[in-house]
Amino acid sequence: MTSLIGHDAQIAAFCEAMASGKLHHAWLLTGAQGIGKARFADMAALRLLAEAAGPPPGGEGLYVGPDHPTAKLVAAGSHPDFRRLERLAKESTGELARNIPIAQVRTLQGMFVTTPSMSSRRVIVIDAIDDLERAAANALLKNLEEPPADTVFLLVSHAPGRLLPTIRSRCRLLRFSALDEAAMANVLRAELPEADAAEIAALVRAGEGSPGRALGFAGLDIAALDEAMALLATSGDPGNATRIALAKSLSLKAAQMRYEAFLQRAPGFIARAAERRQGQALADAIALWEQCRALASSAVGTSLEPQSVVFQIGTLIAGLAPRRSDAKG
Repeated sequence: MTSLIGHDAQIAAFCEAMASGKLHHAWLLTGAQGIGKARFADMAALRLLAEAAGPPPGGEGLYVGPDHPTAKLVAAGSHPDFRRLERLAKESTGELARNIPIAQVRTLQGMFVTTPSMSSRRVIVIDAIDDLERAAANALLKNLEEPPADTVFLLVSHAPGRLLPTIRSRCRLLRFSALDEAAMANVLRAELPEADAAEIAALVRAGEGSPGRALGFAGLDIAALDEAMALLATSGDPGNATRIALAKSLSLKAAQMRYEAFLQRAPGFIARAAERRQGQALADAIALWEQCRALASSAVGTSLEPQSVVFQIGTLIAGLAPRRSDAKG
């Protein structure tokens, strides 16, 4: 498993807890989506299991080499003392289920009625605990209230405020922050060795501190989308040429992923523009952002025609441009 960049403090805190011999039984890993919480959970789980089973994994922090016996078992999905709960793909469509149901949580009970097989320790990763159905959350709570012996829970959460207070109160909180630009660039270069400097720079900007978010934009020429939005916001596109070209390019079937990336990027573009304004200009920008967010969030789910959606959003972005009367004044 590759290293985890940008979260040295979190790694140090967890390793210190491991070394103390008083490791808390449940950890709530919180922060924005895509910043590395799930990778941390997987690495921490592997390190816990490897140290308990032997031979000593060596290396610093949470690292465990791929040739370690425990790493091979986890990679093969056959380690008897490790479970990872996440949303499953539906057989009919291949799409991920909306939730983690109680049936998945109940599969853990078979582990808890026996002693660990490979060592004295078991580890459960849930990615993300936010996805648990209400009944599943209540079932998990029982395990957190009366934790099975020698079991560690690593719970990934993007929105801890939505969790049951009783779940939060039984966990040690470990907060993860967005990565700075240097750390983002390091992650992206490691994940995308063939990307050139210009693409890495564009993805760093698009990721906004989240490597997972940035990687979702890889190969989509995000820089060109951002340039088009910037042109709309400065020129106002009086002849509609920029909007028409952008709408046509993103309405092609082959451009579906770029279209969805545009829908994700556009509201944030307007929001950042609003931050630089005051008074009526700020109020106008906020109104444009609200309209853009509503349209972008519903476009795919309601099967709106992409060319029309892009043109409408382009018009909203063009509304950020200085008015001619303002420019003359």
